[in-house]
Amino acid sequence: MEPGQAEGASARTSSTISYYDRKGAAQIGAKFLLEDDKSPSLLKEAGYLYLREISEPRDNCLRLVVQEAVVNYAKAGSQLEGESYPSRLLRETGILENAHPIESTDTCRTFELCWKHYVAYLVTEECVGSCGEYRDEVYTGKLLRCYSKSHFLEHLARDTGGYIRPLQHYKLICLNHLIDVASEEPPEIQVISDEPQARDLVQ
Repeated sequence: MEPGQAEGASARTSSTISYYDRKGAAQIGAKFLLEDDKSPSLLKEAGYLYLREISEPRDNCLRLVVQEAVVNYAKAGSQLEGESYPSRLLRETGILENAHPIESTDTCRTFELCWKHYVAYLVTEECVGSCGEYRDEVYTGKLLRCYSKSHFLEHLARDTGGYIRPLQHYKLICLNHLIDVASEEPPEIQVISDEPQARDLVQ
């Protein structure tokens, strides 16, 4: 998991399903409020997020759709379905014996975040992006972060130019994906009703 997860808590990823170890209790919730609106406030209440869709509705406009996810204590990790090598290996080793899947349910909200004009964005596989050295970065929030100092901002300051106002760096912490976005303006956030199903997970 990305730094910010409570000590002693762990989430394991198998294929497109993440698992929560019941021995720990992850305390995850974004504190960053973009504007006086219910949608960002609801987003900060999410315990976990899955990336459902990423697109550019028009040139240099970025749209992200993310959905809440919760620990499903009704399922045991040992009941993982599928005969793929990762699924079979995880069952045989018993590593998921005390774990439960983290998945979206019918009660989970779906959020749309839209940057009308971005400068740059980066999508990184979660495990790869969680293995770097980030202790010198400064940010607020947990699942939705706003950075005042980051390696991404340093890269843009060193290797790009042409923007008029100072860049803002936002980062979405999703299960399986980390999304960094740099722009001159914050995103517009809203709750959308056309909720994708778990099978529509971005892989």
